[in-house]
Amino acid sequence: MSRLAQYLEAAERDNTRRSYASAIRHFEIEWKGLLPSTADAISRYLADHAATLTINTLRQRLAALSRWHTDQGFPDPTKAALVRQVLKGIRSVHAVPEKRARPLEVAVLQQVDQWLDAAISNARRSGDQPALLRHTRDRSLMLLGFWRGFRSDELVNLRVENTEVTPGQGMACYLGRSKGDRQLQGRVFKCPALSRLCPVTAFNAWVDLASLSEGPVFRKIDRWGHVADESLHANSLIPLLRSLFAEAGVESPEEYSSHSMRRGFAGWARASGWDIKELMEYVGWKDVKSAMRYLDVSGATLQARFEQGLLDQAPAGQESPPPLLLLAK
Repeated sequence: MSRLAQYLEAAERDNTRRSYASAIRHFEIEWKGLLPSTADAISRYLADHAATLTINTLRQRLAALSRWHTDQGFPDPTKAALVRQVLKGIRSVHAVPEKRARPLEVAVLQQVDQWLDAAISNARRSGDQPALLRHTRDRSLMLLGFWRGFRSDELVNLRVENTEVTPGQGMACYLGRSKGDRQLQGRVFKCPALSRLCPVTAFNAWVDLASLSEGPVFRKIDRWGHVADESLHANSLIPLLRSLFAEAGVESPEEYSSHSMRRGFAGWARASGWDIKELMEYVGWKDVKSAMRYLDVSGATLQARFEQGLLDQAPAGQESPPPLLLLAK
C-alpha cells in the first residue's frame, strides 16, 4: 500500500468504511442495482426495503451511495427531491419508536462485578488460567466502559502504551481517533480511581495478569488461555456482555448492548447532579441533541415532579399526602 493510500485510509474510521462497503454490496449484489445509479432507482430501492429496514439503516445506505457517487466523480442522485420525498413518506408510514439499549444501572453493574469477583477467586483457586484471564479482562472492560462512557470502538482502540495510571488518583487514556473527534485531533480521556467498582484497579489487574506493556488493551483470549496480539472486534462486545450478564444472573440480558454502559453512566451522572454541559464535556458529545438521546427520566422521577407541582399549586389549608406516597410504586 502506498503512503498516500495509507493516509487516505487512516482518515476514515474502520466502522464507517466497513458499513459503507456493506451498503454498496447490498445495493449491487442483493438488490441487483446498477452503479452509477439514478434518483428513480434509488427511490425504488428505498421503497423495496422500507418495511424491513429501519429509517436509520436506510439513511446509512443513502450516505454510502452518496459517498460512492461523489468519490467516483458522478452526480449524486441521493440528493434529488424524489429521494427525499420517498424517505419522508417511509418515515411517516413506518414510524416506530427508536429501539435503544437498556441502560446499565449501577445496581446491575455491582451485581455483575460481585459475580466476576467470585469467578476470579474460583479460577485462581482451581488454577483455571483461561477463565482467570477472561474474567479479569471482562471486569476491566465493563468498569472502564461504564465509568468512562466509552463507545465500543473506543474500548477496542485503547492501547496500553497510551494509557497512564497515577496510583490512588486515576488514569488517562489517549485515543488518536474517535467518533466525536471529526478533525482527528486526538483526545485524552481521564477516569478517576474509586473506592469501589474501581476501573483503575481493574485495569491494573488485567494488564499485570496478561503481562501487557504495549498494543491493544482488550484482546481475544482462546480456550487455552492464549492472549492474542490483536484487539477484540467492536462487534464482539455485544455478545460478550450479554453472555457475561447471563452468567451473572442479570434479568433479560438480551436487552443490553455495548451502548448500555454509556447510557447507564449518563443516567447515573444526571441523577448525581451533573449538568448537561459537564456531562457532554466528559463523555465527548458535541451537541445537546446527542446527549439527550442517552438520558431518560424514570417513571418514578417523572411522577414525583408532577406530584410536587400539584402540591405547589394546592389550595391553602388543603392537607398534603405523606411525602413517601409521591415515590411509592
